[in-house]
Amino acid sequence: QVQLSESGGGLVQDGESLSLSCVASGPIIQNTFSSYSMGWFRQAPGKEREFVAAIMWSGDSTSYADSVKDRFTVSRDNAKNTVYLQMNSLKPEDTANYYCTAKFFRFSLSSDDWDYWGQGTQVTVSS
Repeated sequence: QVQLSESGGGLVQDGESLSLSCVASGPIIQNTFSSYSMGWFRQAPGKEREFVAAIMWSGDSTSYADSVKDRFTVSRDNAKNTVYLQMNSLKPEDTANYYCTAKFFRFSLSSDDWDYWGQGTQVTVSS
């Protein structure tokens, strides 16, 4: 089994920052984390889940949704089995439940292609 545990969500004001973390654990991924691409998706009430950011298993390639480009940064620490999402200049439209996800080898922009999901952490940005 694979467990992805997100943390770091909360309530902030327009323009502030938050940093999300996701720790991967479990026998399948514990010693092979560096073989998994990691991603972040989000889902707001009444909307479909959407891609936010992803980082390749090798750490040398990242991808961002246009809506967060230049504001969000995804990174990983393979020694800690952890992926991060630094979110700056937050806007009310960033309000959503943020999900960490893992996919063996290459990442995908489609949520259907990812192998494992966390439970999500809520981010609320007030205006």
